[in-house]
Amino acid sequence: MPLATEIHPVEGVLADSTADRLALVVRTGADGPRPVVDGAGLSPTDLDARLPAPVAQLFDTYDFSGRPGQVVEFPVDLGRGLVRLSFLGIGDAAPEEMRRAGAAFARSVRGGTRAAVNAATAEHDPAALTAFVEGALLASYTFTLTETAKGAAPAARIDLTGSAAGEAAEPVRRGTLLARATATARDLINTPAAEKSPAWLATRAEEIGGEAGLSVRIRNEAALEHEGFGAILAVGQGAARPPRLVELSYRPENATGHVVLVGKGITFDTGGLSLKPNDNMKLMKTDMSGAGIVLAVLAALRDLGVRTAVTGLMAIAENAFSGSSTRPGDVLTTYSGRTVEVLNTDAEGRLVLADAIGYAVAELAPDVLVDVATLTGAAKVALGTGIGALFATDDDLAAALLDAGERSGEALWRLPLQEEYRDTLDSPVADLANIGVKTDYGHPGATEAALFLREFVGSVPWAHLDIAGPGRSTSEEGVLSKGGTAFSTRLLLRWLAER
Repeated sequence: MPLATEIHPVEGVLADSTADRLALVVRTGADGPRPVVDGAGLSPTDLDARLPAPVAQLFDTYDFSGRPGQVVEFPVDLGRGLVRLSFLGIGDAAPEEMRRAGAAFARSVRGGTRAAVNAATAEHDPAALTAFVEGALLASYTFTLTETAKGAAPAARIDLTGSAAGEAAEPVRRGTLLARATATARDLINTPAAEKSPAWLATRAEEIGGEAGLSVRIRNEAALEHEGFGAILAVGQGAARPPRLVELSYRPENATGHVVLVGKGITFDTGGLSLKPNDNMKLMKTDMSGAGIVLAVLAALRDLGVRTAVTGLMAIAENAFSGSSTRPGDVLTTYSGRTVEVLNTDAEGRLVLADAIGYAVAELAPDVLVDVATLTGAAKVALGTGIGALFATDDDLAAALLDAGERSGEALWRLPLQEEYRDTLDSPVADLANIGVKTDYGHPGATEAALFLREFVGSVPWAHLDIAGPGRSTSEEGVLSKGGTAFSTRLLLRWLAER
């Protein structure tokens, strides 16, 4: 679904806006909260005269400190009758604080038609303005399959007043692109699995990729079998709807390097014969988040002006159960030729990733390889729902991704590829087992999965993002909406744009 809200920089002052909701940003400071009147057309004296009480008294009464995302609203007469004027806290106006403020503002003006805020002049920091736009648009995201509105609709338009349109245009454009990419991935993730077969997702990749100027190649089950993608086929063989591998190519002129992104695309995960309990299955339409993110990232590269060549691989299958399902104890042969004993059919994501990673290393000659997946519940147990797990074989790559995550508000925490855990993946009948076979070290599930994937990356610098925790949200809060979050879309785009 397209973003419901548009954000535009507008010349002129806030007091002259005809929007039905107005907001004045407020910074924190040693002397208490301070309204930023630049670009507002309202002096502190004007505010005191037009509000129900002086600003300082109102702030004290409402315990308003100007912290990021704090909103308090009052009626005010600006010469055209009463309008609703909010004070919007932005803290010190750092990018993360502005992102939080943008999200809070967008949520506060739901139900309105048009809103205006003087955020464009709050700080002369393009990154902060970009973050504000990201926050406002992400908080305005909705997904529904019904024509009946659920709750107040997002405002159709938000104006950023008080700054020359030329100065604000690029930060606003950039923030919009980042939010739009996230919304594209969220739409794919939130689509019900009854519709979202592997073939459907591959077709959407062809459509979205074509619009973005990407080259798109789709391998169906016959091509997968012919070329030896044994792991993807094994995961998908129990389903009535066969698997796909989608290859997306972005090739700018005079490209500087080549990155391969690999995304897990399990369109629904029952666990296979290692069947999940019902409660664990409810959110499994989102288990293709990694593939959706890879598609959304690739589709945004041209508009962001990324100079690096990027290949995206979407390893897509439905993990169902039937008489033809892979059984615990079966041995499969991956694209790279390595054999894997499947001890748990619910550890299927690492299998499809292994095939795609093996293909990337053997055929695509990447300088860097990054995979993203809702892979293990263990990562969620370790880090909760606000932080993604990062594993990497290269310190510089890890540092760059951590930095991009911090600036995107998509925090990562690096976990170790603990060598002493490696032998738990040894199998007596194959090169590897797909889960740990020993309990000597407890159950380090996220690390075991990462160590399994590392077996297929060779010498290519590699990072693995396990987003099982932050990849899904059960509430509407901040920049998040219920369902798939598309966590890591914006951090990957920032990282690629700045390579």
